[in-house]
Amino acid sequence: MYLCDMNKIGTDLFEADRLLRGGGLVAIPTETVYGLAADALNEQAVLKIFQTKGRPSFDPLICHFSHIEAARDFVTGMSEEVLALAEAFMPGPLTLVLPKKGIPDIVTSGHPTVAIRVPDHPLTLELLEMFEGPLAAPSANPFGFVSPTTAQHVADQLGDKIDYILDGGPCTVGLESTIVEYRDGKPVVLRLGGLALEELETVIGHRIDRILTSASNPNAPGMLSAHYSPGIPLEYGKLSELIPEHSGKTLGIICLRGEDHDIPSGAEVIELSRAYDLNEAARNIFAALRKMRSSKVEMILAEEMPENFLGRAINDRLKRAAAQAGLD
Repeated sequence: MYLCDMNKIGTDLFEADRLLRGGGLVAIPTETVYGLAADALNEQAVLKIFQTKGRPSFDPLICHFSHIEAARDFVTGMSEEVLALAEAFMPGPLTLVLPKKGIPDIVTSGHPTVAIRVPDHPLTLELLEMFEGPLAAPSANPFGFVSPTTAQHVADQLGDKIDYILDGGPCTVGLESTIVEYRDGKPVVLRLGGLALEELETVIGHRIDRILTSASNPNAPGMLSAHYSPGIPLEYGKLSELIPEHSGKTLGIICLRGEDHDIPSGAEVIELSRAYDLNEAARNIFAALRKMRSSKVEMILAEEMPENFLGRAINDRLKRAAAQAGLD
């Protein structure tokens, strides 16, 4: 944990804008997670993102814009269907991968495409309007660890390694954006996230393919198989099967409702949604993993969510967290 100067946490948009124009790093709030932002057109500033996070250079960044029209100078390929998705879900937890123009290769890890989105947060939208340019911003945490959903999470993990934290309160979605790329005119989901497949398919009127395999040279963020480390061994699946397998250990249980399971005495239980609301569960999953990290449990057992709506994205994060935990 890094010590953080509390004067670096606030809501001063003019200070955030000044620092970004000077090549600094500013943590920004969005509806999904907090991002670590830099001027996307300043290669030295973007390099600081990779260095500060310990992020590999082959993992590209998302560029954030104040509105979809502001992205027109930096991308091509805005078909009628792409614009329909943008109109329906921007601002919001949708990222589109399109052919780039004028975006430095360091942002896109050398790929000819760039990931763009319009975040749904009033502070950051106002900042983007002031800045008048794209901000490159992955999640504001060390690479491979749990994404931050509050300003304090950013301070705890990055502290005085960055210039400012724009405090916009807790994130309302709590999972990173859903990423869609068009390949040969067809939409493909590269990362499940805070926008459900069912919502996307309703707008475009047909099924969307998914690519969720590991990638050693991904053309969008969130495609690596190991990520979101809680720092403790983690398994996810049916708790009725997992709990007996790990009897005798001090367990941390993450589930929708604790009373639905035979929880052993002494286990620490975090409920994601007593109302069985997958949107609420999505908002709480990263905070739950963080809380478990600070506990004294030996192993985390996480309940597999229903494989629909945001349950798919939660399961995706748990799968990657389990893989990353095995590497720690």
